[in-house]
Amino acid sequence: MRIVLVGPPGAGKGTQATRLAETLHIPHISTGDLFRANISQQTELGKLAKSYMDAGNLVPDEVTIAMAKDRMEQPDAAGGFLLDGFPRNVSQAEALDELLETEQMQLDAVLDLEAPEEEVVKRIAGRRVCRNESAHVFHVTYSPPKQEGVCDVCGGELYQRDDDSEETVRKRLEVYHTQTEPIIDYYKAQGLVVTISAMGKVDEVTGRALEALKRK
Repeated sequence: MRIVLVGPPGAGKGTQATRLAETLHIPHISTGDLFRANISQQTELGKLAKSYMDAGNLVPDEVTIAMAKDRMEQPDAAGGFLLDGFPRNVSQAEALDELLETEQMQLDAVLDLEAPEEEVVKRIAGRRVCRNESAHVFHVTYSPPKQEGVCDVCGGELYQRDDDSEETVRKRLEVYHTQTEPIIDYYKAQGLVVTISAMGKVDEVTGRALEALKRK
């Protein structure tokens, strides 16, 4: 099964992508992982992407698309894949369509995770991360530490990352609405979009997603 996962920041795309990919036995291909892998392995595409990033510029679509193409051509993606963070805009969606057509493949579904804007802001702005170990994450409302500002696991200081501030979150949502949201209409015209609520427990959202994908 070939799936594109979309949704605003804070909708839980990363968590759901990992769970769905494991259940469906397909690789989870995220833009962030692609960039990290190519840069750490010092591939030509990785060096090119890093040169833009080091200069404080956005990586051009063609570089992102080339990385995605390389990853989708790996043997483990022969039976399908789940794309997370790509395509990020309509021009990338069009390029993906062209790429899939060339490879004589097609998407099976575009899974749209919906969450109210204020909930998204609350989820992200309430996140607190341990300075000693970034994998230790808490939330002021949903999973608070036993002692305010102190990590339950190692006793490290908990802090709010700059990109988790409410102002930054609202800017990220603005970018999502103007750049990424239009791909939902693009794929709706192809009859590919399945929209589900991203609210509730993680297991509930995964169950909803799998049910919706079955119907496709």
